[in-house]
Amino acid sequence: QTLVFRRTNEPVQMKDGFDLDAAQLLKNASDEFTPEVMDAEDPLFILYTSGSTGKPKGMVHTTGGYMVYTGYTFKNVFQYQEEDIFWCTADIGWVTGHSYIIYGPMINGATQVMYEGTPDTPHKGRIFELVEKYKVTILYTAPTLIRTWMKWGDEHPNKFNLSSLRLLGSVGEPINPEAWMWYREVIGGNRCPIVDTWWQTETGAILISPLPGITETKPGSAMGTLPGIVAKVVDDSEKELGNGSAGYLVLTEPWPSMLRGVWGEPERYKETYWSRFAGKYFAGDGAKLDEDGAIWLLGRVDDVMNVSGHRISTTEVESALVSHPEVAEAAVVGAKDEMTGQGIVAFVILRGGIEHSDPKGLEKSLRDHVSKEIGPIAKPRQILVVNELPKTRSGKIMRRLLRDVAEDRQVGDATTLADPNVMKRIKEGLDSGKAED
Repeated sequence: QTLVFRRTNEPVQMKDGFDLDAAQLLKNASDEFTPEVMDAEDPLFILYTSGSTGKPKGMVHTTGGYMVYTGYTFKNVFQYQEEDIFWCTADIGWVTGHSYIIYGPMINGATQVMYEGTPDTPHKGRIFELVEKYKVTILYTAPTLIRTWMKWGDEHPNKFNLSSLRLLGSVGEPINPEAWMWYREVIGGNRCPIVDTWWQTETGAILISPLPGITETKPGSAMGTLPGIVAKVVDDSEKELGNGSAGYLVLTEPWPSMLRGVWGEPERYKETYWSRFAGKYFAGDGAKLDEDGAIWLLGRVDDVMNVSGHRISTTEVESALVSHPEVAEAAVVGAKDEMTGQGIVAFVILRGGIEHSDPKGLEKSLRDHVSKEIGPIAKPRQILVVNELPKTRSGKIMRRLLRDVAEDRQVGDATTLADPNVMKRIKEGLDSGKAED
């Protein structure tokens, strides 16, 4: 059954016996409430993943462990103090909103901003206007929004007083070093530590992150595990890799907020998370350890490309492209290539105000830049300039749809996108570019 809250004057089609009028129920409800005593392992909620790599999965989180660990991580990762004003810009409907708008802050009695709206309505400085108005001290947001702010230009944050900020957080995907530095310099005024956090819907809460005032950070690295979390980087044969190596990120010890199953699909739970490496939770992400042992997340292993036998992460190429002065955002996919197995195709959004009057010259400049940053093998086969990218409501880029475009086939299911029409606009824009050529 569904509770329906009437928030506008628009007519609502109610289905008898299924849709219930919330206002009427509240009017008839008793003003006394007896809380139900729950077992620590009773299900707390089911949250479905976006389906960016296949059929959505219902993640089951339980009452005790989930709340203990979201409360613990909120307090420690953000070093929350009583006088702080916290703002997580996420949508409540995905796990960051669950964990760091609802449970973590509220368990700690935090004062926080809760905002419903877009970052560019009524203007592109909306987030910064609210930081100034409510004197926000801790801002937790996603790399995709940070790169969007970069694209819009520094003039928008520069209009507002952001001096109340003392700590910045990043969540949702690996953050490009260029975006990390912009976030620190323009939003944080070079005085705010950045906590670049890694976790998943499945993990329930943050597992890998710097601790402000304790961890010496590197732009683009989530650095290391939180106390009590044991993560390893292994190769195909499950051998643990040392510093300077890249492989699969696995967790070898349990933690309080780990998912307890996939709703209604116990076999899928075992197959997805526990079958690849015996007795270890496989996150589905790649990672590398640098020479100092710091962890660098490489994104989904589904997004690791094989070019002439070389394994190249989409994240690495995207970071190289974003470090170019003319690029605000990039998405990279591996498309079938008869010669190399896979060829690298990049979709880029240019920074605000930059025109590409010489597309061929721009493409050469970007390809040379990637070659210099990573190596000649990572040069994109093709670079396409677009105005937007396909993203889920949680800000994740759906690369499988871009792969469809790169391989010139019908675009797959786009219903979980924040804007389902974006792929049509990308395709039309690219087709018109071909026509002009």
